[in-house]
Amino acid sequence: MCFIKNVAMSLNLQGSLSHCNGLFHISENPGIRVFEPRPSPSRFEAITGDVVFAISGNLLHNYLLPRECPRVSYYIGAKTTDTDIDRFIGSSNAKSVIVVESGWYRRISETTLYCYEFSTGNFALLDECAGYYISYSAEIPIGISQINNIIGALLSRDIELRFTPNLVNLADSVLRSSLNFSLIRMRNAKGAINGRLNQYLLK
Repeated sequence: MCFIKNVAMSLNLQGSLSHCNGLFHISENPGIRVFEPRPSPSRFEAITGDVVFAISGNLLHNYLLPRECPRVSYYIGAKTTDTDIDRFIGSSNAKSVIVVESGWYRRISETTLYCYEFSTGNFALLDECAGYYISYSAEIPIGISQINNIIGALLSRDIELRFTPNLVNLADSVLRSSLNFSLIRMRNAKGAINGRLNQYLLK
């Protein structure tokens, strides 16, 4: 049976949000009792059927935003160069950087999210860099946390949140960098999308 933990204005998040080793799914829908496998919204060669997606706890911050909000998220990987660290991260001590468009600030401030936690038994790693896991079975969540303060939730997770008028140029630069990154919902970003970003239009 699912339980709801009300995470309001406090930055001291409790429960499943603090479990970095767990698997989660973020939704704006509070009433999901069973997650049924569905076709993947993006193409992955390793996926052979309908799946349930989950995100690892250490990269959960990539999805602590309204579903349709475009975002660029990146962090230092094993192959990241010093030049790219200086260019994209600078003197920040944050483990990850998330950049969103300024026009989404009000939507972010007003949206309530629900963080569903899964048992890990049926899930397999799909993409380590993005933290994606998949299950070919229907999944019943073992817990749900309500997030009323998205910005507070993000800032509690050792990430740096940045706002910019337009994401397209940054996304293009990050795509060509040595960073580990995720480009999410870029189809909703302002401005024209160039050819290099076409593969991310469905994400």
